[in-house]
Amino acid sequence: MLSYIVISLYIFSVLFAAATGQGTAAGAAVMTGAEEAVQLTLRLTGAVCLWSAVMEVLERCGGAALLSRALAPLLGRLFPRAAVDEETMAALSENVSANLLGLGNAATPAGIRAAKGLRRLNDGDGLGLLVVLNTASIQLLPTMAASLRAAYGAAAPFDITPAVWISSVCSVAAGLVAAALLRRVWR
Repeated sequence: MLSYIVISLYIFSVLFAAATGQGTAAGAAVMTGAEEAVQLTLRLTGAVCLWSAVMEVLERCGGAALLSRALAPLLGRLFPRAAVDEETMAALSENVSANLLGLGNAATPAGIRAAKGLRRLNDGDGLGLLVVLNTASIQLLPTMAASLRAAYGAAAPFDITPAVWISSVCSVAAGLVAAALLRRVWR
């Protein structure tokens, strides 16, 4: 469906540019946009590699396991069915830990493993809650947002940290409340 939408937008844009006589400007804008997208991707690749390496170092030195043990009581209460499955709890802990550090790209593989574990445990409520926590994750260090700001020349890329803390705590709280209310309504 998305491909049909994109193709429709492309055709509409070409027809509109031709009808208004702006074909040359539209072509130039497409090329400029493509060039800027590639430059941004290259700038962010370094940040993604750096923070993925930081997560790997945390795992190898035991920091991730320490954070996972600290999160275990909270995650056990949020995901009671998963608390009995060590592999699923480890994936949940790794996912939440990576999200806390603002490493969404490193959190994705752990989130997929956690989702598979929750599915294996037939925990639909837990799977929905995992989606909520991933979508509205609390970030202690907004590393990717700061990397994006640095790529565009921000003098202090981490100065958004307090705003990120407030907004992420509010979004997680709202998500947890909504999940709890919907769970009650569906039963």
